[in-house]
Amino acid sequence: MINFLSYICIVLGLVFWFWGTWPLLGHRSVLYKLHGLSVADTLGSMAIVVGLLLRIPHEWPLLVLALISLAIWNTVLGYVLAYCSTEDSSYDG
Repeated sequence: MINFLSYICIVLGLVFWFWGTWPLLGHRSVLYKLHGLSVADTLGSMAIVVGLLLRIPHEWPLLVLALISLAIWNTVLGYVLAYCSTEDSSYDG
């Protein structure tokens, strides 16, 4: 049962990766595309790491650190990209 759940998580992660990549071919703004890609990539990567965690539970400290790093790094990077994309990089409210 654990192997089955592991495979489901890994396949779900791959689906998220491809789902986030597909809108890059659209005609929306670059920031919209980057946002969709980063969210789908983060969710996909986290699902894959959870699948690995189910598969090799003796490596839980490293895999939990990977989950936390993915969540923090991708969130901060999204904010940095949004801040740098403004005209004067200031918030007028």
